Amino acid sequence: MIGAGPYGLSVAAHLRAHGVPVRVFGEVMGSWRHAMATGMFLKSTPDAVDLSAPEPGGRLADFLRVHGEPELTELTPIPCDVFVRYGQWFQKRYVGEVEAARVVAVDRAADGSGFAVRLDDGEELAARSVVVATGLNGLAHIPRELRRLAPEGPGPEALVSHTSHHTDLSRYAGRRVAVIGGGQSALESAALLNEAGARAQVLVRERSLLWGTTPTLTRPWPLRITRPASPLGTGWILAAVCRAPGGVRHLPAAARLLLFRRALRPSGGWWLRNRVEGVVPVRTACRVTGAEAAGGGVRLDLAGPGRAAETLAVDHVLAATGYRLDLDAVPFLSPAVRGALEHVPGSKAPRLSAGFESSVPGLHFTGSLAAPVFGPMMRFVAGVEYAATRVARALAGRAAAR
Repeated sequence: MIGAGPYGLSVAAHLRAHGVPVRVFGEVMGSWRHAMATGMFLKSTPDAVDLSAPEPGGRLADFLRVHGEPELTELTPIPCDVFVRYGQWFQKRYVGEVEAARVVAVDRAADGSGFAVRLDDGEELAARSVVVATGLNGLAHIPRELRRLAPEGPGPEALVSHTSHHTDLSRYAGRRVAVIGGGQSALESAALLNEAGARAQVLVRERSLLWGTTPTLTRPWPLRITRPASPLGTGWILAAVCRAPGGVRHLPAAARLLLFRRALRPSGGWWLRNRVEGVVPVRTACRVTGAEAAGGGVRLDLAGPGRAAETLAVDHVLAATGYRLDLDAVPFLSPAVRGALEHVPGSKAPRLSAGFESSVPGLHFTGSLAAPVFGPMMRFVAGVEYAATRVARALAGRAAAR
Protein backbone atom coordinates (compact mmCIF):
# COMPACT_ATOMS: atom_id res chain seq x y z
CA MET A 1 0.00 0.00 0.00
CA ILE A 2 1.61 3.26 -1.15
CA GLY A 3 -0.01 6.12 0.73
CA ALA A 4 -1.52 6.53 4.21
CA GLY A 5 -4.25 9.06 3.65
CA PRO A 6 -8.00 8.33 3.70
CA TYR A 7 -7.90 5.91 0.76
CA GLY A 8 -4.73 4.09 1.80
CA LEU A 9 -5.87 3.69 5.41
CA SER A 10 -9.35 2.51 4.39
CA VAL A 11 -8.10 -0.07 1.89
CA ALA A 12 -5.50 -1.32 4.38
CA ALA A 13 -8.13 -1.66 7.13
CA HIS A 14 -10.31 -3.84 4.91
CA LEU A 15 -7.36 -5.93 3.70
CA ARG A 16 -6.27 -6.67 7.25
CA ALA A 17 -9.84 -7.59 8.18
CA HIS A 18 -9.75 -10.10 5.29
CA GLY A 19 -6.49 -11.50 6.63
CA VAL A 20 -4.48 -10.30 3.62
CA PRO A 21 -0.88 -9.44 4.60
CA VAL A 22 -0.21 -5.79 3.78
CA ARG A 23 2.59 -3.31 4.38
CA VAL A 24 1.61 0.34 4.33
CA PHE A 25 4.14 3.02 3.37
CA GLY A 26 3.76 6.74 3.86
CA GLU A 27 3.09 9.38 6.47
CA VAL A 28 -0.30 9.03 8.13
CA MET A 29 -2.52 11.82 6.72
CA GLY A 30 0.64 13.38 5.32
CA SER A 31 -0.97 15.48 2.58
CA TRP A 32 -3.58 16.79 4.97
CA ARG A 33 -0.82 17.82 7.37
CA HIS A 34 1.61 19.37 4.90
CA ALA A 35 -0.46 20.54 1.91
CA MET A 36 -3.16 22.44 3.79
CA ALA A 37 -2.53 25.84 5.35
CA THR A 38 -3.06 26.25 9.08
CA GLY A 39 -6.59 27.42 9.78
CA MET A 40 -8.22 25.71 6.80
CA PHE A 41 -11.49 23.80 7.00
CA LEU A 42 -12.86 20.94 4.95
CA LYS A 43 -15.40 21.96 2.34
CA SER A 44 -17.18 18.60 2.71
CA THR A 45 -19.87 18.05 5.31
CA PRO A 46 -19.45 15.60 8.23
CA ASP A 47 -21.48 12.86 6.52
CA ALA A 48 -19.07 12.91 3.54
CA VAL A 49 -15.71 12.47 5.29
CA ASP A 50 -15.97 9.11 7.06
CA LEU A 51 -13.15 6.69 6.42
CA SER A 52 -14.20 3.13 5.64
CA ALA A 53 -13.81 0.66 8.50
CA PRO A 54 -14.54 -3.08 8.19
CA GLU A 55 -16.79 -2.91 11.25
CA PRO A 56 -18.99 -0.29 12.93
CA GLY A 57 -17.37 2.38 15.08
CA GLY A 58 -14.93 4.04 12.70
CA ARG A 59 -16.84 7.12 11.61
CA LEU A 60 -15.84 10.70 12.35
CA ALA A 61 -18.81 10.91 14.73
CA ASP A 62 -17.45 7.88 16.63
CA PHE A 63 -14.03 9.52 16.97
CA LEU A 64 -15.58 12.71 18.33
CA ARG A 65 -17.76 10.78 20.77
CA VAL A 66 -14.82 8.69 22.04
CA HIS A 67 -12.83 11.84 22.71
CA GLY A 68 -15.70 13.79 24.22
CA GLU A 69 -15.69 16.40 21.46
CA PRO A 70 -18.82 18.21 20.20
CA GLU A 71 -20.89 16.63 17.44
CA LEU A 72 -20.47 18.20 14.01
CA THR A 73 -23.40 18.94 11.70
CA GLU A 74 -23.75 20.35 8.19
CA LEU A 75 -23.71 23.76 9.85
CA THR A 76 -20.30 23.08 11.43
CA PRO A 77 -17.28 23.36 9.09
CA ILE A 78 -14.71 20.69 9.94
CA PRO A 79 -11.23 22.02 10.88
CA CYS A 80 -8.49 20.19 8.97
CA ASP A 81 -6.62 19.44 12.20
CA VAL A 82 -9.69 17.59 13.54
CA PHE A 83 -9.79 15.47 10.38
CA VAL A 84 -6.07 14.73 10.68
CA ARG A 85 -6.51 13.55 14.27
CA TYR A 86 -9.43 11.41 13.17
CA GLY A 87 -7.26 9.74 10.51
CA GLN A 88 -4.49 9.06 13.04
CA TRP A 89 -7.01 7.53 15.44
CA PHE A 90 -8.46 5.39 12.63
CA GLN A 91 -4.98 4.14 11.73
CA LYS A 92 -4.20 3.03 15.27
CA ARG A 93 -7.57 1.33 15.66
CA TYR A 94 -7.99 -0.43 12.31
CA VAL A 95 -4.70 -0.46 10.43
CA GLY A 96 -1.78 -0.84 12.81
CA GLU A 97 1.77 -0.19 11.69
CA VAL A 98 2.40 2.33 8.93
CA GLU A 99 6.00 2.55 7.76
CA ALA A 100 7.42 6.02 7.17
CA ALA A 101 9.81 4.80 4.46
CA ARG A 102 9.14 6.27 1.03
CA VAL A 103 8.64 4.04 -2.00
CA VAL A 104 11.04 5.17 -4.73
CA ALA A 105 10.59 2.44 -7.35
CA VAL A 106 7.95 -0.07 -8.42
CA ASP A 107 8.93 -2.44 -11.21
CA ARG A 108 7.75 -5.79 -12.45
CA ALA A 109 9.41 -8.74 -10.75
CA ALA A 110 11.98 -10.53 -12.88
CA ASP A 111 10.08 -13.84 -12.59
CA GLY A 112 6.76 -12.22 -13.53
CA SER A 113 5.17 -13.10 -10.19
CA GLY A 114 4.38 -9.56 -9.10
CA PHE A 115 6.44 -6.49 -8.32
CA ALA A 116 9.86 -5.49 -7.07
CA VAL A 117 9.52 -2.51 -4.72
CA ARG A 118 12.44 -0.38 -3.53
CA LEU A 119 12.33 1.98 -0.54
CA ASP A 120 14.33 5.13 0.09
CA ASP A 121 16.29 3.37 2.83
CA GLY A 122 17.56 0.84 0.29
CA GLU A 123 15.30 -2.05 1.28
CA GLU A 124 13.94 -4.10 -1.59
CA LEU A 125 10.86 -6.27 -1.25
CA ALA A 126 8.59 -8.42 -3.37
CA ALA A 127 4.86 -7.82 -3.58
CA ARG A 128 2.12 -9.77 -5.33
CA SER A 129 0.05 -6.60 -5.63
CA VAL A 130 0.56 -2.86 -5.23
CA VAL A 131 -2.14 -0.32 -4.43
CA VAL A 132 -1.36 3.31 -5.27
CA ALA A 133 -3.20 5.61 -2.86
CA THR A 134 -0.98 8.69 -3.02
CA GLY A 135 -3.80 11.18 -3.50
CA LEU A 136 -2.78 14.35 -5.29
CA ASN A 137 0.90 14.19 -4.34
CA GLY A 138 3.02 15.39 -7.25
CA LEU A 139 -0.01 16.31 -9.38
CA ALA A 140 -0.20 20.05 -8.58
CA HIS A 141 -0.69 22.09 -11.74
CA ILE A 142 0.82 25.53 -12.32
CA PRO A 143 0.21 27.08 -15.77
CA ARG A 144 3.27 27.42 -17.96
CA GLU A 145 3.19 31.23 -18.03
CA LEU A 146 3.46 31.26 -14.22
CA ARG A 147 5.94 28.40 -13.91
CA ARG A 148 8.47 30.50 -15.85
CA LEU A 149 8.70 32.75 -12.78
CA ALA A 150 10.48 29.96 -10.88
CA PRO A 151 13.18 28.38 -13.07
CA GLU A 152 14.47 26.42 -10.08
CA GLY A 153 11.01 25.26 -9.14
CA PRO A 154 7.94 26.84 -7.53
CA GLY A 155 7.64 27.09 -3.77
CA PRO A 156 7.07 29.43 -0.83
CA GLU A 157 10.44 31.16 -1.30
CA ALA A 158 10.06 31.53 -5.07
CA LEU A 159 8.00 34.15 -6.89
CA VAL A 160 5.25 31.60 -7.52
CA SER A 161 3.91 28.71 -5.48
CA HIS A 162 0.96 26.34 -5.47
CA THR A 163 -1.53 26.23 -2.61
CA SER A 164 -0.38 22.68 -1.84
CA HIS A 165 3.09 24.01 -0.97
CA HIS A 166 1.89 25.81 2.15
CA THR A 167 1.12 25.12 5.77
CA ASP A 168 1.60 28.72 6.97
CA LEU A 169 0.52 31.70 4.87
CA SER A 170 1.50 34.24 7.53
CA ARG A 171 4.94 34.45 5.89
CA TYR A 172 3.36 36.87 3.40
CA ALA A 173 2.19 39.42 5.98
CA GLY A 174 2.58 42.92 4.54
CA ARG A 175 3.24 41.62 1.02
CA ARG A 176 1.15 41.85 -2.14
CA VAL A 177 -0.12 38.43 -3.23
CA ALA A 178 -2.14 37.56 -6.33
CA VAL A 179 -4.21 34.40 -5.86
CA ILE A 180 -5.05 32.75 -9.18
CA GLY A 181 -8.25 30.70 -9.20
CA GLY A 182 -11.89 30.76 -8.17
CA GLY A 183 -12.38 27.56 -6.19
CA GLN A 184 -12.33 26.73 -2.50
CA SER A 185 -8.55 26.58 -2.28
CA ALA A 186 -8.15 30.02 -3.86
CA LEU A 187 -10.85 31.71 -1.82
CA GLU A 188 -9.88 30.22 1.53
CA SER A 189 -6.20 30.97 0.91
CA ALA A 190 -7.11 34.57 0.07
CA ALA A 191 -9.10 34.86 3.31
CA LEU A 192 -6.22 33.45 5.35
CA LEU A 193 -3.72 35.74 3.63
CA ASN A 194 -5.89 38.76 4.38
CA GLU A 195 -6.34 37.73 8.00
CA ALA A 196 -2.57 37.28 8.33
CA GLY A 197 -1.92 40.84 7.17
CA ALA A 198 -1.09 40.23 3.51
CA ARG A 199 -2.51 42.40 0.73
CA ALA A 200 -4.20 39.67 -1.27
CA GLN A 201 -6.41 39.85 -4.30
CA VAL A 202 -8.06 37.07 -6.31
CA LEU A 203 -7.94 36.77 -10.09
CA VAL A 204 -10.75 34.61 -11.49
CA ARG A 205 -11.40 33.60 -15.09
CA GLU A 206 -15.14 33.10 -14.55
CA ARG A 207 -17.52 36.03 -14.75
CA SER A 208 -18.67 35.51 -11.17
CA LEU A 209 -17.82 33.52 -8.07
CA LEU A 210 -19.91 30.50 -7.18
CA TRP A 211 -20.76 29.92 -3.52
CA GLY A 212 -22.34 26.98 -1.79
CA THR A 213 -25.76 27.53 -0.23
CA THR A 214 -26.22 27.50 3.51
CA PRO A 215 -27.48 23.99 4.35
CA THR A 216 -30.59 23.22 6.32
CA LEU A 217 -30.81 20.27 8.68
CA THR A 218 -34.30 19.41 7.42
CA ARG A 219 -35.25 19.79 3.73
CA PRO A 220 -38.88 19.90 2.52
CA TRP A 221 -39.91 16.74 0.68
CA PRO A 222 -40.51 18.49 -2.68
CA LEU A 223 -36.91 19.71 -2.60
CA ARG A 224 -35.67 16.26 -1.61
CA ILE A 225 -37.34 14.89 -4.74
CA THR A 226 -36.39 17.61 -7.23
CA ARG A 227 -32.85 18.08 -5.90
CA PRO A 228 -31.83 14.97 -3.97
CA ALA A 229 -28.86 15.27 -1.64
CA SER A 230 -25.51 13.53 -2.15
CA PRO A 231 -22.04 13.76 -0.58
CA LEU A 232 -21.04 16.15 -3.38
CA GLY A 233 -24.08 18.42 -3.27
CA THR A 234 -27.68 18.43 -4.44
CA GLY A 235 -29.13 17.44 -7.82
CA TRP A 236 -29.93 14.30 -9.75
CA ILE A 237 -26.62 14.09 -11.62
CA LEU A 238 -24.51 14.28 -8.46
CA ALA A 239 -26.83 11.88 -6.66
CA ALA A 240 -26.57 9.38 -9.51
CA VAL A 241 -22.78 9.42 -9.78
CA CYS A 242 -22.42 9.06 -6.01
CA ARG A 243 -24.86 6.17 -5.73
CA ALA A 244 -23.49 4.22 -8.69
CA PRO A 245 -19.76 4.74 -9.35
CA GLY A 246 -19.75 1.32 -10.99
CA GLY A 247 -22.35 2.54 -13.44
CA VAL A 248 -20.22 5.56 -14.30
CA ARG A 249 -17.45 3.16 -15.28
CA HIS A 250 -19.65 1.70 -18.05
CA LEU A 251 -20.28 5.07 -19.70
CA PRO A 252 -18.33 5.94 -22.87
CA ALA A 253 -14.93 7.44 -22.05
CA ALA A 254 -15.87 10.82 -23.50
CA ALA A 255 -18.97 10.99 -21.30
CA ARG A 256 -16.97 10.03 -18.21
CA LEU A 257 -14.37 12.71 -18.85
CA LEU A 258 -17.07 15.31 -19.42
CA LEU A 259 -18.68 14.28 -16.15
CA PHE A 260 -15.32 14.42 -14.38
CA ARG A 261 -14.57 17.91 -15.68
CA ARG A 262 -18.02 19.51 -15.57
CA ALA A 263 -20.07 17.88 -12.80
CA LEU A 264 -18.57 20.16 -10.17
CA ARG A 265 -17.76 23.78 -10.92
CA PRO A 266 -15.16 25.59 -8.78
CA SER A 267 -16.92 27.16 -5.81
CA GLY A 268 -16.42 28.37 -2.27
CA GLY A 269 -17.99 26.98 0.87
CA TRP A 270 -21.01 28.87 2.17
CA TRP A 271 -19.28 29.52 5.50
CA LEU A 272 -16.36 31.25 3.76
CA ARG A 273 -18.35 33.87 1.89
CA ASN A 274 -18.37 36.59 4.56
CA ARG A 275 -14.58 36.32 4.88
CA VAL A 276 -14.08 37.13 1.17
CA GLU A 277 -16.95 39.18 -0.28
CA GLY A 278 -16.36 42.85 0.38
CA VAL A 279 -13.19 41.98 2.28
CA VAL A 280 -10.70 40.68 -0.30
CA PRO A 281 -10.52 42.34 -3.74
CA VAL A 282 -11.70 39.92 -6.45
CA ARG A 283 -11.30 40.49 -10.19
CA THR A 284 -13.64 38.31 -12.23
CA ALA A 285 -13.49 37.63 -15.98
CA CYS A 286 -9.77 38.16 -15.61
CA ARG A 287 -7.12 36.09 -17.37
CA VAL A 288 -3.34 36.15 -16.84
CA THR A 289 -1.76 36.44 -20.27
CA GLY A 290 1.84 36.92 -19.16
CA ALA A 291 4.07 37.00 -16.11
CA GLU A 292 7.52 38.45 -15.67
CA ALA A 293 9.91 38.88 -12.75
CA ALA A 294 10.41 42.59 -12.13
CA GLY A 295 12.16 44.46 -9.31
CA GLY A 296 12.14 41.56 -6.88
CA GLY A 297 8.45 40.90 -7.54
CA VAL A 298 6.16 39.95 -10.39
CA ARG A 299 4.44 41.89 -13.13
CA LEU A 300 1.28 40.17 -14.37
CA ASP A 301 -0.35 41.01 -17.69
CA LEU A 302 -4.13 40.77 -17.39
CA ALA A 303 -6.87 40.66 -19.99
CA GLY A 304 -10.57 39.99 -20.08
CA PRO A 305 -13.69 40.54 -22.17
CA GLY A 306 -14.79 44.15 -22.25
CA ARG A 307 -11.72 45.49 -20.47
CA ALA A 308 -8.47 47.04 -21.58
CA ALA A 309 -5.27 45.11 -21.06
CA GLU A 310 -3.54 46.05 -17.81
CA THR A 311 -0.65 45.08 -15.60
CA LEU A 312 -0.57 44.19 -11.94
CA ALA A 313 2.51 44.35 -9.72
CA VAL A 314 2.71 41.89 -6.79
CA ASP A 315 5.35 40.36 -4.58
CA HIS A 316 4.18 36.75 -4.95
CA VAL A 317 1.77 34.69 -7.04
CA LEU A 318 -0.17 31.90 -5.34
CA ALA A 319 -1.54 29.44 -7.88
CA ALA A 320 -4.78 27.78 -6.78
CA THR A 321 -4.95 26.20 -10.20
CA GLY A 322 -5.82 22.66 -9.27
CA TYR A 323 -4.25 19.35 -10.23
CA ARG A 324 -3.58 17.37 -13.40
CA LEU A 325 -4.17 13.62 -13.34
CA ASP A 326 -1.07 12.37 -15.10
CA LEU A 327 0.55 8.97 -14.63
CA ASP A 328 3.83 10.45 -15.85
CA ALA A 329 3.88 12.50 -12.62
CA VAL A 330 3.81 9.36 -10.42
CA PRO A 331 7.58 9.22 -9.84
CA PHE A 332 8.04 5.71 -8.45
CA LEU A 333 6.56 3.79 -11.39
CA SER A 334 9.32 2.35 -13.56
CA PRO A 335 9.34 3.20 -17.28
CA ALA A 336 8.38 -0.41 -18.04
CA VAL A 337 5.36 -0.30 -15.73
CA ARG A 338 4.32 3.16 -16.87
CA GLY A 339 4.64 2.12 -20.52
CA ALA A 340 2.39 -0.91 -19.96
CA LEU A 341 -0.42 1.11 -18.41
CA GLU A 342 -3.43 1.73 -20.64
CA HIS A 343 -5.02 5.17 -20.30
CA VAL A 344 -8.59 6.34 -20.30
CA PRO A 345 -8.96 7.71 -23.85
CA GLY A 346 -8.43 11.46 -23.87
CA SER A 347 -6.56 11.50 -20.55
CA LYS A 348 -3.42 10.33 -18.78
CA ALA A 349 -5.35 8.50 -16.07
CA PRO A 350 -5.24 4.69 -15.85
CA ARG A 351 -7.95 2.46 -17.28
CA LEU A 352 -9.29 0.40 -14.37
CA SER A 353 -11.35 -2.73 -13.79
CA ALA A 354 -14.31 -2.98 -11.42
CA GLY A 355 -11.77 -3.83 -8.70
CA PHE A 356 -9.65 -0.72 -9.48
CA GLU A 357 -6.99 -2.88 -11.15
CA SER A 358 -5.03 -1.35 -14.02
CA SER A 359 -3.94 -3.03 -17.24
CA VAL A 360 -0.81 -4.14 -15.35
CA PRO A 361 -2.08 -7.16 -13.37
CA GLY A 362 -1.86 -6.59 -9.60
CA LEU A 363 -1.42 -2.82 -9.83
CA HIS A 364 -4.40 -0.89 -8.43
CA PHE A 365 -5.11 2.85 -8.27
CA THR A 366 -7.53 4.60 -5.91
CA GLY A 367 -8.58 8.17 -5.17
CA SER A 368 -8.29 10.98 -7.70
CA LEU A 369 -6.47 8.87 -10.30
CA ALA A 370 -9.57 6.66 -10.40
CA ALA A 371 -12.00 9.56 -10.90
CA PRO A 372 -11.97 9.52 -14.74
CA VAL A 373 -13.22 5.91 -14.50
CA PHE A 374 -15.56 5.89 -11.49
CA GLY A 375 -16.66 9.50 -11.42
CA PRO A 376 -16.01 12.69 -9.42
CA MET A 377 -16.77 11.13 -6.03
CA MET A 378 -13.30 9.54 -6.15
CA ARG A 379 -11.80 13.04 -5.89
CA PHE A 380 -13.16 13.26 -2.35
CA VAL A 381 -13.11 11.29 0.90
CA ALA A 382 -16.70 10.30 0.15
CA GLY A 383 -15.39 7.72 -2.32
CA VAL A 384 -13.35 5.67 0.16
CA GLU A 385 -16.15 3.25 1.09
CA TYR A 386 -16.76 2.21 -2.49
CA ALA A 387 -13.07 1.99 -3.40
CA ALA A 388 -11.87 0.24 -0.23
CA THR A 389 -14.46 -2.52 -0.32
CA ARG A 390 -13.92 -3.27 -4.03
CA VAL A 391 -10.12 -3.25 -3.88
CA ALA A 392 -10.07 -5.41 -0.73
CA ARG A 393 -12.56 -7.85 -2.22
CA ALA A 394 -10.49 -8.22 -5.39
CA LEU A 395 -7.21 -8.75 -3.53
CA ALA A 396 -8.72 -11.07 -0.94
CA GLY A 397 -10.21 -13.19 -3.72
CA ARG A 398 -6.83 -13.37 -5.46
CA ALA A 399 -5.11 -14.37 -2.20
CA ALA A 400 -7.68 -17.12 -1.57
CA ALA A 401 -7.20 -18.48 -5.09
CA ARG A 402 -3.45 -18.97 -4.65
